[in-house]
Amino acid sequence: MGFSCTLLLVALSISFTHFFLHNPIVFANGDTGLIQRTCKTTKYYDLCVSSLKSDTKSPKADTKGLAVIMVKVGIANATATSTYLSTQVLSKATNDTSVKKLFKECADRYSYSSESLQSSLQDLAAESYDYAYVHVMAASDYPNACHDAFKRYPGLAYPPELAAREDGFKHICDVVMGIIDTLGG
Repeated sequence: MGFSCTLLLVALSISFTHFFLHNPIVFANGDTGLIQRTCKTTKYYDLCVSSLKSDTKSPKADTKGLAVIMVKVGIANATATSTYLSTQVLSKATNDTSVKKLFKECADRYSYSSESLQSSLQDLAAESYDYAYVHVMAASDYPNACHDAFKRYPGLAYPPELAAREDGFKHICDVVMGIIDTLGG
């Protein structure tokens, strides 16, 4: 009986070793490939993956949770851009009230973008994915009004810093819309 018990233990240890070498244990509650699969459905895979992986809640999130995380990234971006523009209004060493008004208008547009993204969070919570998508699309469009406002002043160039922020924000919104698309279907 001692020999058969030893033989059984050896067989079990070989089986367990083989199983765990070929099937590693993942301690995250979520699906580790969900971020990659979800991000493949978006226009900006690298932005999507890096943004989601930077949030500690991502490994435990489902697809809707990943959308929520990306919306919050968008809110943070829009808020930061609005704050940046507001400081530009204060720091402009000009008496030209129209230039200050222009920067204020742009700051307001990014604030509206943030509010629209907040609305999309409520829509996601209610599983109203069509409305969430529309709110994200609206958020993405608000910066166009800022860009267009600069065209009213032929001598005033659209600041490269603002152009980069606008592109980044629109890319974030595109990622969110891509994720929401997977929820609605």
